[in-house]
Amino acid sequence: MAALGDGTIEVVDLTAPLSAETPILALPEQFGQTWPFALTEISRYDDRGPAWYWNNVTTGEHTGTHFDAPIHWVTGRDADDVAQVPASKLIASAVVIDRTADAAENPDFLLEISHIREWEAENGPLPAGGWLLYRTGWDARGDDAEAFTNAGATPGISVECAKWLAEESPILGLGVETVGTDAGAAHSFDPPFPCHSFLLGNDRYGLTQLRNLSRLPATGAVVVAGPLPIVGGSGSPCRVLALVER
Repeated sequence: MAALGDGTIEVVDLTAPLSAETPILALPEQFGQTWPFALTEISRYDDRGPAWYWNNVTTGEHTGTHFDAPIHWVTGRDADDVAQVPASKLIASAVVIDRTADAAENPDFLLEISHIREWEAENGPLPAGGWLLYRTGWDARGDDAEAFTNAGATPGISVECAKWLAEESPILGLGVETVGTDAGAAHSFDPPFPCHSFLLGNDRYGLTQLRNLSRLPATGAVVVAGPLPIVGGSGSPCRVLALVER
């Protein structure tokens, strides 16, 4: 607490504001669709409630900055829902792999195992029980839904790399700046949506639509991810904070 008070440790908010303008993922018409975020006013210091202002909230579990629980994907259908994720796993170390330049040149850029090996040669191994945060610069598009979704052309992770992260790496989960953990073209991969399929199927977690990863060091940050404990929920919007020693 003393370090927080004197600024030795900085709290960096990695969460995108949640509003009706928050970009959401649109699936092909034959599938069910998530609801955008909305507030419905109950009262605002008026005859409906003279001293209080409050709202009802409607939204999808996977709207805005959110947490993917293993049960979100068919490969993790018998695993934990978001309320069953141990609280001890909501606070963990984090590393940042920055491929912003590659994503700027190619919006379909895919992270490969070789890129992670290059990063490890310079920074050390991926953290056991920690987050891999994948920076692509996509958060700069977050206030423009069309640019953010980019008609499906968004950077992500290759099939081989997703499988390796899920089955061989020591990480707790994957965090990204994009609308979901998979690339925009991942529907055509084999298997489709490999980050969801492999990571959630191996009891790992996902964090999406993160912001301000540019303010984090390559290693040394601690992430606090706070999803709502929705019983039976496949995920939840959440407030994600990083603690960084300055």
